[in-house]
Amino acid sequence: MNALRLYFPGITVAAVVAIAATFLSVHYRASAMLFALLLGMALHFLAEEGRCRPGIQVASSHILRTGVALLGLRITIDQVSALGWNTVALVVGGVVFTIACGILLARAMKLGSAFGTLTGGAVAICGASAALAIASILPRHKNAERDASFTVIGTTALSTLAMIVYPIVTAAFGLDHRSSGIFLGGTIHDVAQVVGAGYSVSGLTGDTATIVKLLRVAMLLPVCLAIGVALHVRGSDAARSAPLLPWFAVVFALLVAVNSTGIIPAAVTSWGNDISRWCLVMAIAAIGMKTSLKSLVDMGMKPVLLLVVETLFLALIVMAAIALP
Repeated sequence: MNALRLYFPGITVAAVVAIAATFLSVHYRASAMLFALLLGMALHFLAEEGRCRPGIQVASSHILRTGVALLGLRITIDQVSALGWNTVALVVGGVVFTIACGILLARAMKLGSAFGTLTGGAVAICGASAALAIASILPRHKNAERDASFTVIGTTALSTLAMIVYPIVTAAFGLDHRSSGIFLGGTIHDVAQVVGAGYSVSGLTGDTATIVKLLRVAMLLPVCLAIGVALHVRGSDAARSAPLLPWFAVVFALLVAVNSTGIIPAAVTSWGNDISRWCLVMAIAAIGMKTSLKSLVDMGMKPVLLLVVETLFLALIVMAAIALP
């Protein structure tokens, strides 16, 4: 009862912001996560002190991890195998090389390996969702929420731009419907924008793009495992009290395995997807509340340039692989 009294105000505020963000998303056809982040930042004062602070912390951590874990209900092993091993290798290579590019560039720009891992992982995997998941297992520091918020804003903006530009690019290069789907699904950051871009070209392109995108989402598990291993090998303070593989990554993998058997009814899968989306929107609202707008402005242009270069790098890798005979 005491825990309920402690966390209820902050969780309620995050839920209200999530409802408002979803309403705006439906009516203005934009990302609910972006609206949640911006609305949350307007309520930054609630996270500084007062009754809402404990609940906001729970929403930005435990509720976040629950939402990420439930993403496993979107994927089956059959979907992955239907793509063919060449496409699987392309997606895996794109993720690995983009994250490596992010780390190397971030070091060169003196932004730090952790920031490069965060932005590279968000660009390579699934935008805002990946940013939230990776941020939750990286070592904590005073600017952790700021970095996560910046990455969500940046990847969402670039993903929206890509949704408009990339279908034009596929037409300019004369790609067929399947190749267009591979390019769109393999490069655009967020799932919603992949769907929008893919089906704007054709039904086959949309179907292919969606499956390729879900394969990128599945890469969240091995990436989280790799980060956990790296933290333990380096003896990071964050790793000493944390499991090698976060619980939400284990649940993610189990849900993929169970969902692949076909025993989960479609209604339950749909219900789980809705809960996942609500959890992630609530979490990003809470992270927004913990983020100061001034701190984002103080970051300067280097992080923006880093995200743009990572995005272009991923697009070049995928396009080059498609163009090869």
